[in-house]
Amino acid sequence: MSSVCTRLTIERLGERGEGVASTSDGLVFVPYVLAGETIIAGIEGSRGILAEVVEASPHRIAPHCPYFTDCGGCAVQTLAAPAYGQWKRELVVAALRRAGLSSPVLDLIDAHGRGRRRATFHVRYPKDRPAVGFMQSRAHKIVEIDSCPLLAPSLENALPAARAIGQALAAAKRPLDILVTATASGLDVDVKGHGPLEERQRKLLVRTALEHDLARLTNHGEAILTQRVPLVAMGKAAVALPPGAFLQATEAGEEALAARVCAQMAGAKQIADLFSGIGTFALRLAEFAAVTAFELDPGALSALAKGARTAPLRPVKVARRDLFRQPLSPIELDDFDAVVYDPPRAGAESQVRVLAASSLPLIAGVSCNATTFARDAAILCGGGFELSYVQPIDQFRHTPHVEIIACFRRNRPHPQRKRPLLT
Repeated sequence: MSSVCTRLTIERLGERGEGVASTSDGLVFVPYVLAGETIIAGIEGSRGILAEVVEASPHRIAPHCPYFTDCGGCAVQTLAAPAYGQWKRELVVAALRRAGLSSPVLDLIDAHGRGRRRATFHVRYPKDRPAVGFMQSRAHKIVEIDSCPLLAPSLENALPAARAIGQALAAAKRPLDILVTATASGLDVDVKGHGPLEERQRKLLVRTALEHDLARLTNHGEAILTQRVPLVAMGKAAVALPPGAFLQATEAGEEALAARVCAQMAGAKQIADLFSGIGTFALRLAEFAAVTAFELDPGALSALAKGARTAPLRPVKVARRDLFRQPLSPIELDDFDAVVYDPPRAGAESQVRVLAASSLPLIAGVSCNATTFARDAAILCGGGFELSYVQPIDQFRHTPHVEIIACFRRNRPHPQRKRPLLT
């Protein structure tokens, strides 16, 4: 389909960081433009391709990365910081509004810190050589990069290592995803996409890991070489990362979230940490309260339990549980006087419905998705909780992704629960 160039006025930035314009045929979404701008764009259906900015926004600034608009990693680099913060905050406000909530939303906190400490590099073989970088926006093409200004200095050697791994496995020409995490022990690298390795390939990868001084190299979680156990600090504890384990994108983001969770939980004596992962919150909460951590991934739970033994903490229990299929019941929740939940992007609807029906007086909700967060928050508020505040936190700079932490306090008993609130 050939595109038709049209003059458009951009009304706002949407949920994906794209400019939104109204036309007689409906809404059109145009990447890399800003609210209030007049532009010329080619239109194909609901998609627009920027041809010219006729009248620029007063908030427009120059992008700082040469790959911007080609690499799909960043959606919004040309918006000045104050307006950028307002846009990200409004993403949360709008999601709550759609869910029927009008709770106070604080100003966005910049938690980029020193930059991203983990990244996934993609490897493809378009011309019999490894092309390494990030995906192009809305495409399967690799944008080869030499550096990324969003990465922390601790990932300085990540790209050379990824290229070398791509070269070592080039004979198979299979698409690879290489997850690199910066730890206190060095780079931890997990390779996905190749499948089982032949002995020759394993030897090539061992040589690559040694040449780039990787702390650990794994293939689909299977150890190829471990020179040093990859360690990360969780409060006073030290956690040995399982291969490919989830970790907050920036250290500053993790600290910002954890500090607010701990402040909310001050005074609690028995805390349940739901979707605990490797202990981002549990191991810090255990500095002042007994904690039970619930998580489906056995590797994450094992790492959490071992990490708890590295520091003087209150009792930490771990329990393997699929909280989507088997949420904690109201009776089980009676053992706790506070709960933290931090689910994947899909949210925690099944568990939240039970939380709403419980006698819990205090919940800290953490989320990486404004829409599912708002849905779950509405369920809690319908069950007698008050949303005290919502704090958006930005550790994915220049993207529409935003972390959220919120405090829920019960303001009335649930109508189906007779037991008095815990004190």
